[in-house]
Amino acid sequence: MSAESQTTYTISDLAREFDITTRTIRFYEEAGLLDPRREGQQRIYSDADRVKLKLILRGKRLGFSLAESRDIIEMYDPESGNERQLNALLKKIRDRREQLNDQMRELQLMQMELEEAEQRCLDTMNRNQQQ
Repeated sequence: MSAESQTTYTISDLAREFDITTRTIRFYEEAGLLDPRREGQQRIYSDADRVKLKLILRGKRLGFSLAESRDIIEMYDPESGNERQLNALLKKIRDRREQLNDQMRELQLMQMELEEAEQRCLDTMNRNQQQ
């Protein structure tokens, strides 16, 4: 693919597409996750930058830290079929799912404890009113 036919994006294009602020994109740039080329003061983002941003935002939605997203993005190697990257991502997904399952169990237990405490309060109030 020649440089002339490669799609490029401005910071505003990406902010609009992903419904985020330009400040968020600059933050990812400062963190070393994006590296647009410059034309004067204007940032020019490549298709690869767009894909990285998409992966960063997906990782954020899945609860991955910025460091975890960076690690996965740095493994990108289409010539190898991205097997190393995909295996690392699968492990992170499974770890995250396990963590969420643990949190759900804790929340369910807390919900039961709240219901029991509420019922004890109501029972005590009913006994007090009957006296």
